[in-house]
Amino acid sequence: MCFFVKYGTWQVAAYDEGAAARLEAGGFSPLTAAVLCSRGYDTPEAARAFLRADLPLPDPFLLRDMDKVVERVRRALERRERIVVFGDYDVDGITATTLLTDYLRSRGGDCIPYIPSRLEEGYGLNEPAIRALREKGAALILTVDCGITALEEARLCRSLGIDLCITDHHECKESLPDCIAVVDAHRRDHTYPHQDLSGVGVAFKLAAALEGDQAAMLRRYCDLLCLGTVADVMPLLGENRVFVTRGLAALQAPVRPGLRALMEECGCLGQAVTAGTVGYTLAPRINAAGRMGQVGLALDLFLTEDPARAASLAQQLCQLNRRRQAVETAIYQSAVAKLPPREKPAAIVLSDPAWHQGVVGIVASRLAEEYRCPTFLICPDGSLGKASSRSYGGFNLFSALEALSPLLENYGGHELAAGFTIRCGCIDRFREEITRLSRDFQASGAYRSALEIDCAVTPELLTLQNVAALDELEPCGAGCPRPVFFLDGLTVDQLSEVGGGKHLRLRLSRDGVSLSAIFFSTTALRASVALGDTVEIAFTPQINEFRGVRSVQLSLVDIRPGCVHRTLCRDDETLYLRHLGGALRPGEAADLLPARKEFVALWRYLVAHSRGGVVDDTCTCLSRKVSRYAGTPCRPGRTRICLDVFHELGLLSLSEHQRLLHITLTSDGRKVDLDQSAIIRRLKEQKAGD
Repeated sequence: MCFFVKYGTWQVAAYDEGAAARLEAGGFSPLTAAVLCSRGYDTPEAARAFLRADLPLPDPFLLRDMDKVVERVRRALERRERIVVFGDYDVDGITATTLLTDYLRSRGGDCIPYIPSRLEEGYGLNEPAIRALREKGAALILTVDCGITALEEARLCRSLGIDLCITDHHECKESLPDCIAVVDAHRRDHTYPHQDLSGVGVAFKLAAALEGDQAAMLRRYCDLLCLGTVADVMPLLGENRVFVTRGLAALQAPVRPGLRALMEECGCLGQAVTAGTVGYTLAPRINAAGRMGQVGLALDLFLTEDPARAASLAQQLCQLNRRRQAVETAIYQSAVAKLPPREKPAAIVLSDPAWHQGVVGIVASRLAEEYRCPTFLICPDGSLGKASSRSYGGFNLFSALEALSPLLENYGGHELAAGFTIRCGCIDRFREEITRLSRDFQASGAYRSALEIDCAVTPELLTLQNVAALDELEPCGAGCPRPVFFLDGLTVDQLSEVGGGKHLRLRLSRDGVSLSAIFFSTTALRASVALGDTVEIAFTPQINEFRGVRSVQLSLVDIRPGCVHRTLCRDDETLYLRHLGGALRPGEAADLLPARKEFVALWRYLVAHSRGGVVDDTCTCLSRKVSRYAGTPCRPGRTRICLDVFHELGLLSLSEHQRLLHITLTSDGRKVDLDQSAIIRRLKEQKAGD
């Protein structure tokens, strides 16, 4: 019954128009000024300070235990001891491993990098790897982007005579590993001003502490810092904003052979590089190595100085990424097929031994967004299952796993993404408990399913000049998203599905201004929108260039019916649910009871617009289409009653999945008596007060 929207509610921020005017007077465009004001930068000085991203970097020694790890590494360098940099298989871990390995080797260190196989070893420190490294003469292990929960592994290192220093950025458990040093801004006794460093950010701070020249280290490693920080979705504020701003500038002309080769293979070398380029073009290809069990490809790519070898490795990475995409699609389809057809889950917990362990995290992220709930995908292997999870709405995954730790063999991660190992016999119990926690969270008021919109605008502001000026806000990403604006009172003038039916292109108009829009990964059916609708949109404006012509295009974040129809939908949905519960008052039954002409209008529309006797649509959008087709008002609640009656009398079959109705006409031209419908009789009785 409910219209489809990606987000439960839209929150449109207000801002001080006087402050915005002062920013405009200070040289900012109207759109940029409005965004800056809505985000709290309401003076020209504050706005410029934020955009310059030139704040002084904090002293690395403000991180707890930094002095201890620096002292131990310096001793290892002096004694020519073998140092192992032990990392993680994602972009953050790979860049952190590269950075610290490169730096220590430049200091003459006997340094070897080690990243465990995702498929064979799993995440982080593990006993077989530690023992193998001891056999290779490891005297000191430095972890990057992992290790904070490795209590048993730390004890093993101590028993084998290996010194262990942990550098990480994940959430800490109550107990820290017993080792020489634990450097993590999430320690409960932390004093560092920027808690949200990435793994490569912490590795950089260690290199800077060892070098004693943070500015020089930033010039040398800002490209790696940028990759890891963006890919790990760290907030682009404070220190991270400095890292990414400097890194994006360096990526315009990359000097690292591997990065240059990868960007050339991706087709972005020589193009403007943004945080989006890193997050959506470079990062997936680097991650593909770890996901598909060939992390060595990515590590070799970043460490090689040979341009020819770099080109070969970059090509292999891109091929691997295409394989990853195919596997991802298959897992996604399999997971969706396992979900109950008519139920909105509070949490998704699914398992399948055929799923590829390295790819389920991407699918979990996709499902979490689509179904708007935390998602857990488990890959059973024998008696144990390894899982990847993604959050939604502010649900803290790490805290939830901590609460359910008696059901788990181990776990780690942070609020938004986490992994764990579970005995297969505990999966059903885990599903029950995590569903309960998610429902409690949703009911607590802390649940955040709202779309945060920077401000409302008018169509006249969406000029090429104003939209281009929004680039001043880059880098945009977590903590500093690309601006989202609000427009209402728009008429849908054109609709077409493009990209093989995957995306929706629209032409919208208001006050004589025509606007081009695109809604990626959405169809007209899913968006519940039709020609002639009056709609509201949340969007990010962008510059589209085609055959040398530049124009403004609105990239839709969400779309919904106008306010009047939206209110009507909500009222009708409430009535329909009360009807299903058999609790309608006389006036409510009268509102929901269709007239004969409404049955006729709907049936004629279905016959005229079915394809092979089939119609797929949302109830609300179907109601609007019938209204325009018949030239008579139609209410969504009455349309749904008509469909239920037609189904009851055998004129059609009706099913519903994720708010989409699947209608198949089955009447064979026969006529029926609507008064024979039990639904109609009951509504008439309720209308009469019986």
